[in-house]
Amino acid sequence: TYQLYFIQINLSCVPMSRPEHIGPPELFYNDTEASKYTSNSRIIEIQMSMSSRAIELLNLPEDQPSFILDVGCGSGLSGEAITEEGHFWVGMDISPSMLEIAVEREVEGDVILSDIGEGVPFRAGTFDGVVSISVLQWLCNADKVSHNPFKRLRKFFTMLYSSMRQGGRAVFQLYPESPKQMELITEQATRCGFTGGVVVDYPNSTKAKKIFLCLFAGVPVLGAQLPRALGTEGEDTVQYSNERQTGKKRKRGEISKKEWIQNKKQRRRVQGKEVTMDSKYTGRKRKPKF
Repeated sequence: TYQLYFIQINLSCVPMSRPEHIGPPELFYNDTEASKYTSNSRIIEIQMSMSSRAIELLNLPEDQPSFILDVGCGSGLSGEAITEEGHFWVGMDISPSMLEIAVEREVEGDVILSDIGEGVPFRAGTFDGVVSISVLQWLCNADKVSHNPFKRLRKFFTMLYSSMRQGGRAVFQLYPESPKQMELITEQATRCGFTGGVVVDYPNSTKAKKIFLCLFAGVPVLGAQLPRALGTEGEDTVQYSNERQTGKKRKRGEISKKEWIQNKKQRRRVQGKEVTMDSKYTGRKRKPKF
């Protein structure tokens, strides 16, 4: 005879896998997962924030509307951010459930069911800019026997380059699994004619850190210089010395206690953390009694 034993597992202690490791995007983003993008206020807030930042990095002309391609548009949240900025857009996504949500929400842009690994089906010079939120890393996975990440990335970037006007920008917010994966993506984009680089917002913060791949299709009209990342202003540099000191003999040098506190608060601001405002009481020594 056999006995069955049931073991209760605390799922909160089990590390979560990356979504692209669980299954292909058209299956992972099913009806249940798609509904979160209209019911979960935190997801909506994060998605809108990253979309607004991506549009800002496009550096579009302010005096005229532009035509934008939203790669992996999902339920249309990033498209709403584009509409709020006064631009027109078209979105493409591989998940039918996500696109159904977008249609139900009556988004302003048109949406297309398409696999970006098969290319971008638009005529040359169609788009003034391209945005993509949390999508590009999916192309690095082989979800089918016929999938080759190198070929899929190459086909995507080749057709994307041709569909953009000369001087246009493409901004991809992504979560690379490793430096090797990021190198794979940037290498394929460069081979297809793109120039540009990576912008990392709040690089010293674990939660607020966001990675954006900014690509230029030809020479941008408003300049080819990469935008400045957020959270990098006034970063402190670390000075090294060959002098060995014990904990008791260590000194702060000529920096006053108030300056030391202000420098520490500035480092926390760079990390995206909330810090109280400076005042005349900052760093002031307390009296022994009230």
